[in-house]
Amino acid sequence: MAVVIESVVWEPNKSVYILLFISCVFSIFCLPIKAVANALDHAPSASFLRFQRSFLLLYALSSVEEGLWGVFGEYELAYYGLNKEQMLSLLCGGYAVSLFIGSFLGILSDLVGHKKLCLLFYMLHLFVSLCKIFIGTPTIWVASICLSLASSIFSFGFETWMVVEHDKLGPRQDSLTDMFWLMTFFESASFIGSQFLANYLIDGNVNKNITSMWKEAVLLAVVAIIYVTRGWKEDPRTAAFKDYRISFIGHVINDKRIWLLSWAQACVHFSIAAFWILWAPTIVADGREVSLGLIYPCFLASKMLGSTVFPWLIHGPLVVRMEEYLLYAFTVMGIALSIVAYDYQEIGVLVTLFCLFHACMGVVLPSLARLRTMYVPNEVRGGMMSLSLVPANAALLFFLFLRGYYQFIGNSTIISFAALGLFSAAGCMYTLRKWGKQLHQSKHNL
Repeated sequence: MAVVIESVVWEPNKSVYILLFISCVFSIFCLPIKAVANALDHAPSASFLRFQRSFLLLYALSSVEEGLWGVFGEYELAYYGLNKEQMLSLLCGGYAVSLFIGSFLGILSDLVGHKKLCLLFYMLHLFVSLCKIFIGTPTIWVASICLSLASSIFSFGFETWMVVEHDKLGPRQDSLTDMFWLMTFFESASFIGSQFLANYLIDGNVNKNITSMWKEAVLLAVVAIIYVTRGWKEDPRTAAFKDYRISFIGHVINDKRIWLLSWAQACVHFSIAAFWILWAPTIVADGREVSLGLIYPCFLASKMLGSTVFPWLIHGPLVVRMEEYLLYAFTVMGIALSIVAYDYQEIGVLVTLFCLFHACMGVVLPSLARLRTMYVPNEVRGGMMSLSLVPANAALLFFLFLRGYYQFIGNSTIISFAALGLFSAAGCMYTLRKWGKQLHQSKHNL
């Protein structure tokens, strides 16, 4: 008599979703007393509240647009008949475009206006969606190039635009700090929403219903373009490239603090990209069966929870410098990835480590944005942010070549380098904290 061995598909416990949701709600509605008191004593103007709501709505819409293309990933490419090697070539091509073109879009944004670059983000998504609907397979490489450029714009364009528009309204810096963590929160929530939207549109049949997802992307892009062109105004830029270059060299190149911030941002970008490339192969190693679609929301919910911790660190009962808690956050993230890279782990342990990684990421992203506001002038913020991603994109392209084409390194090696980068980012925060204390002591002595 034959023996039938039933395979068990690993899924996270449903109580995890409930716990993360309740934790986020509790963290938001029980904000520190200092934050509530500041909000009551310095109530923002009606114009700022309209700006805040409008921008967060636009950013959420943009995040859904950006996240919609990453839901199915290689399943969509397999729909076109691409094999693993072709998918790898497509991925390398995307990072090459981000490296050689996307890295300079921030400078263009500072020169011509951030609104125009954000409109380009929607135009790229609209173009790709229409091409996939009406042309199909021949647009794969074009789509990869356009979406890579769109992702580059998404990484800096909306934040830079928000900071510039915020300063025009003149509210306090506390409100800008709140905008940063709210952007991280809304981005993660929108990515989860894009997964539900894509699955609803596909309805279990990718081959039959995939065009419905592209049509929805067209609709979102058109709505966003109309919303931006009619509802947002931006002063025309008149700065010449020569003046911009002088300002960039004076404020960015000659400031060592910005170099440290740029390196930390590059390490964060590399670790995030490496994670999203390798998390699924790591979890399903040795033929383990896992419901990846149910794990994905856990990561983003953890990131949402981490972003709600940010106001507690800024306005909480214990005053902690951003550089100090960032040092610990980067260290924890590096340790989490080091454990994954060093040793084989059970699925539950891996998911826990990855959730911890994303929870810390939710703290790190708004904190780095706040530090950029402290050190980087608005007129060169976009160029600084896009150029800081050059080392990360170059490293990703290099490791993909070594791993994919030459089989020279393993996935664990890439994760190890991501962990080393995070430890070096912690070193950058330690140096910034040290310099800040020295500056404070010198002013106190005077």
